[in-house]
Amino acid sequence: MSIRRIPSTRSPVAGFTLIEVLIAILVMAVGLLGFAMMQTMSLRFAQAANQRTQATNLAYDLLDQMRANRLVAAQYQGATFAPGAVNGCAARPVGAMTVAASIRRWQCQVVTVLGPDAQSTVTVVNGLVTVRINWGEERWNGGQGPDFAVESRL
Repeated sequence: MSIRRIPSTRSPVAGFTLIEVLIAILVMAVGLLGFAMMQTMSLRFAQAANQRTQATNLAYDLLDQMRANRLVAAQYQGATFAPGAVNGCAARPVGAMTVAASIRRWQCQVVTVLGPDAQSTVTVVNGLVTVRINWGEERWNGGQGPDFAVESRL
């Protein structure tokens, strides 16, 4: 004799429970938050790379000016400045460019591109020139920002 099963009138449970839906939303929210944070960090690092590229171009610009004026290269040590020391950069020099006007133009470019916290140090010793540029950046809280230096022999 076999036992016969009587079909149930209740239907099996189908679909998602509320707990499953909440867990799925939580997992998706954490993933989206991580993605947003990654995008933010990507933008910051891209900006930092851009500033480093600008500092490189500015340092090589000054070195090229010094190579063009080798006989008065020692005067370019006047390109050294501290944060906040360069003001009044609205007017560009016209006419004959002196070394002082060239230095002033370069300093204004550094401050315009890298911000008011930028500073530079230029040394000339026996034909060896060192140009060091430092600027403030958000990642470097509480201290000096990134530093770029280049050395060249005239």
